[in-house]
Amino acid sequence: MSLGDERDTSGGYGGTGQTRTRLPDTDTDPYGTPRRPPRSSRSLVTVVGVVVLLIAAIAFANRGDGGSEGSGPDSDKAESSATAPSGKRPVGSKTSDIPTGYSQDEQGAQSAATNYGIALGSADMYNTKKRHAIINTVYAPDVAATQLSAFDQAYSRQGFLEKLGLDKNGVAPSGQTFVSRVIPVGTKVTSFGGSTATVALWYTSLFGLSGEGSTNPVTESWYTTTYQLKWVAGDWKVTDFTQEDGPVPVGRDQRASTAEDMTKAVEEYGGFTYAR
Repeated sequence: MSLGDERDTSGGYGGTGQTRTRLPDTDTDPYGTPRRPPRSSRSLVTVVGVVVLLIAAIAFANRGDGGSEGSGPDSDKAESSATAPSGKRPVGSKTSDIPTGYSQDEQGAQSAATNYGIALGSADMYNTKKRHAIINTVYAPDVAATQLSAFDQAYSRQGFLEKLGLDKNGVAPSGQTFVSRVIPVGTKVTSFGGSTATVALWYTSLFGLSGEGSTNPVTESWYTTTYQLKWVAGDWKVTDFTQEDGPVPVGRDQRASTAEDMTKAVEEYGGFTYAR
């Protein structure tokens, strides 16, 4: 990773964890923002889309079981795709609360990249002790030491945590909750060599401070991070990664949740162990 890589405070991260901090223009409560006026063209497209899906669902439900269509030997087999579930259990162990112990195949590499990406994008990265545990778990031993130094340097920059609204230990102010969460959408293997793999992870992320008076409200962003993985001592480990924006879907006209609802959701809804 180059020292030029940066972490966007909307939830993305670069090779060294450096940050471009975006602060709001005012100190007003962002969770009370009024609903935007609906856009008629998008609403029309949405209605048409729902109708088309409904018609397709009805047609599928009414399709007979006995016709010649789909009667071949592979008729019950789902089409293969980059994110089709395999049915395999992803892992059987954890290290520092991070799933580890993946299979040495493409599915194992995708599962590793996904769960490692969640750890690298979590709020625990803002606590020195937890950050070290994450880096030592997900990175290959021959690059972990270098990455520890790079991440520590980035996260300890003067005023960095303060600008995010956190104290020197990465803790949010009383009454507020720090949110940094990666939600995977899909993965694909771009190269595989048995002991090496390149896996792209597409995800959305939540980042910010949830709570009354927050000047850094929780926002949503979309990224694709491509991981370079190496098979080391019976498991996949990260050696490097790159990040790019998107693909980004069109936003819906939905009212932002209140600070209370956002905090409650973050505290009550836990994460998953993801598998290919």
